[in-house]
Amino acid sequence: MPFLEALKLALSSILGHKLRSFLTLLGVIFGVATVIVVVSLIEGFNAYVDEKIANIGTNAFAVHKFSIEDFSSIEALNAARRRNKDITLDDAAAIAARGGPIHEVGAKEDAVGEVKFGPTNLSRIHIIATTPNIAEIERIEAGAGRYFLKSEEETRRNVTFIGADIADKLFPVSNPLGQTIRIDGRPFEVIGVGAAKGSVFGQPQDMYVAMPLSTFLALYGSRRSISLSVTSVNPATYQDAVEEARVVMRTRRKLSPNDKDNFGIITPSAINELRDNIFGTIQVAAIGITSISLVVGGIVIMNIMLVSVTERTKEIGIRKSIGARKSDILKQFLAESTMLSLLGGSIGIAIAYGLAKLVAVLTPVPTVLPLFAVTAALVVSASVGLISGVYPAWRAARLDPIEALRAE
Repeated sequence: MPFLEALKLALSSILGHKLRSFLTLLGVIFGVATVIVVVSLIEGFNAYVDEKIANIGTNAFAVHKFSIEDFSSIEALNAARRRNKDITLDDAAAIAARGGPIHEVGAKEDAVGEVKFGPTNLSRIHIIATTPNIAEIERIEAGAGRYFLKSEEETRRNVTFIGADIADKLFPVSNPLGQTIRIDGRPFEVIGVGAAKGSVFGQPQDMYVAMPLSTFLALYGSRRSISLSVTSVNPATYQDAVEEARVVMRTRRKLSPNDKDNFGIITPSAINELRDNIFGTIQVAAIGITSISLVVGGIVIMNIMLVSVTERTKEIGIRKSIGARKSDILKQFLAESTMLSLLGGSIGIAIAYGLAKLVAVLTPVPTVLPLFAVTAALVVSASVGLISGVYPAWRAARLDPIEALRAE
């Protein structure tokens, strides 16, 4: 029997029992939809981390007082807080002086404070203090005006670059540029407004005011640890730049070869590794648990196909008596079970796509539906149907045509 003929017979049988076919498909539909939604959420989360959190900057890495490992527990963090020295501007100067694969070094610090303009008072606003080159390192874009200059950093000017949400709240109908706002009671001239960045997991990223680091340290005190953003000359020298920065920090802290780093170097790969360590097992378990529903769907298909074989015993006998071979019967029933499962998988993917879009619209949870997941879902659903149909098809092929013709 030609394969196309087997598909036509399978489609005819499915359409001949529409309600039963639909009920049979439900297990596969919900199984595929559940797995695809879970994969979509996982891929969306991973892409979100890469874009919003692990995206430190172009060829950039960070030097912090704490390493990622220090955040593994409260005890480890407290121990690191007692053990690790503060990161200072002298550290930044030493790393920058190293040269070689290191291109640029920026510094930053932050705090929380109050911002006021006229009668409007905003509390618990993120105050960011940076050197001017952080704008280039971290690709900070201005929606209006500009970021502060090196001369303003050197002279400790009271100038500020504000987030888009701050601008909307303080200046709903007027131009913020050139206006004077108060940050923790001190006057600052607005010289720029950042381009809107949206939110990360529902937390707004545009509720901030930025000022020169020198101004911040003069006003809030210099006895604090800062963080550094370091860039390499090009992607090829990135790892060399990381090692150079590590050597400088270890040398300045007089660490012996056997001593552990008492500082942290944060790279995008380290952030992704931490994400995988925390969520990797959860992600695998989630996909594994939801995949059980596909097994259930396969069992349902097998059961219905066994019923179909029993119902069509006489038809099988007639086909065998007019020359159908065992392979023809086998091919017919395998085609039917595979088509059933593949149809269910297609409907499940469509439902999953709609659910993923709905989740993305109604919640801050990002979703991504990669092509490999769609392809894998179709392949898996077809495989489930094929495997589930093997035994019923084998039983149908083994029927004795004389006994089958006697069936009522």
